[in-house]
Amino acid sequence: MYKVMLVEDDYPVLELLSEATDWKKLGLTLQSTHENGVSALQYALQEEMPDILITDIGMPKMNGIELIKQMKEKNPAIQVSVLSCHSEYEFTRQALLLQVQDYLLKDTMKPEDLAAVLIELKKNIEQEHRKIKKETKLRQIAAQNQEVLKRDFLRRTVYQSTCKDEWYDEASSFGLDLRLSTYIPAFCFVQNFHVAKASFCSDDQFAISVSRLIAETLDAKVVHMPFSVKESFLLFPFDSNVKTDCYGIAMECIGHIQAVVQSNLDVSLGFIVGEPLNQDSFKLEIKRLLNNKNQRFYMKRGSIEKRKQEANGTEDVFTWYDKAIVEIRQLMIEGNRQQINTTVGKWVELFAQKRYSCETVKEWVLKLIVDLKIKLQTLPFYYVKDTAEGLHEELLAIESFDELKVWLLNYFRFLLSAVAEGTSQPKRKEVLEALKYVYTHLEKKIMLEEVANHLFLNPSYFSRLFKKEVGETFVEHVTKAKINRAKELLEQTAEPVGKICERLGYDNQSYFIKVFKNHEGVTPIEYRGARA
Repeated sequence: MYKVMLVEDDYPVLELLSEATDWKKLGLTLQSTHENGVSALQYALQEEMPDILITDIGMPKMNGIELIKQMKEKNPAIQVSVLSCHSEYEFTRQALLLQVQDYLLKDTMKPEDLAAVLIELKKNIEQEHRKIKKETKLRQIAAQNQEVLKRDFLRRTVYQSTCKDEWYDEASSFGLDLRLSTYIPAFCFVQNFHVAKASFCSDDQFAISVSRLIAETLDAKVVHMPFSVKESFLLFPFDSNVKTDCYGIAMECIGHIQAVVQSNLDVSLGFIVGEPLNQDSFKLEIKRLLNNKNQRFYMKRGSIEKRKQEANGTEDVFTWYDKAIVEIRQLMIEGNRQQINTTVGKWVELFAQKRYSCETVKEWVLKLIVDLKIKLQTLPFYYVKDTAEGLHEELLAIESFDELKVWLLNYFRFLLSAVAEGTSQPKRKEVLEALKYVYTHLEKKIMLEEVANHLFLNPSYFSRLFKKEVGETFVEHVTKAKINRAKELLEQTAEPVGKICERLGYDNQSYFIKVFKNHEGVTPIEYRGARA
């Protein structure tokens, strides 16, 4: 509700106006009442500025004219109506010169007259708010359109032939004087993109948020050019004939951008800085930066590096593949989690030393996981729902070496849990079928009667059989399986606890948190924090 301040030195009039007006019905709040201008101004400055001011003209200590002047200096949008007498016409004229919206004659005024004025003043505020909102939206649309034009210009430059004169003119419209000036290009990319964007409604909203923060941080002479939702370029002015350290200035600016984006959005940006470019080398240097995927793949989070041409490892990464698959399968069967961590660490260290191409490393990892799953199928019980296609999509989304290492370790932990679960299970066909049913329906509410009906068994008989074969009740086993799945989601995704709760078929988030804490001794948030 909009706030109203009443100022009147005649107390009976002040009391009448405040008591006889139905503020709630008008959609307003009577913020405060005052008997002089000094009291009103002090309250507005120290407590809260009103949206609407209703004030007398002739008052002791500070008259209404002076009060209006000072209030409008602090809040130009404030709506004002004055209370005056016929004898105060000169004061009323001065008030109107201050763009007061209305005035009321105390000699003939009734409470309903004040209500009518308040309704009009409220309409004025709402109209002004709509106007501001519309102007803000138009500015946002214009800024977004400018970003789209920049992106299209850059993509056409890289992938298409362009008319030189038109190209120069378009570049100039974005602040790039490529006929006369030289620039230092810095390729900016979001690290761990699929996790970073998780808290945004869409890829476009994510890109706009990052782009806006970068633009607000930049000096006017630096040009920001978006390329995709997760990639962009910064172009810093460069002059080799001056003593100024242009590269140093660029590096300092980039570091500041990284800190601002990390602090405000919790998003990590990596940068690769290229060689100075001009009208002749613009397209070539931009393409070099875009195509330098291997350097980008092996960069640490928050790194800033100069572009370097890397030769991929010449040794075939698959020469030691067979040894790796045998080694990891044996560790899986043994359930040796610590040794698996050591083994994976050894592999990734070799990848980094040899600088194998990122495509080759991903191919190696995908083949290893698919082959390993096939080999594990020979165990007495083993069932994992994911597919080779799904794994391939996840791997393609990975864009950094560190991210790949974390993903690989998490996936092996997931397989270890499946193997450990399977090797401890009975061989009764009915119970095995029940277990498969449970693990394929973890994301819904699972009832004992439902599974018994699925197996065409009497619920009581099935309950006794399950307890005898597995060593725990059906409900206990389902709860444990859901908690284990919750732990995997907490470790492997950035999904909020509420979403994980829904995914596992729990209707009540508080109950889910209670069950999780009973099993693990900590809440889901604490569990995720301990493994961050």
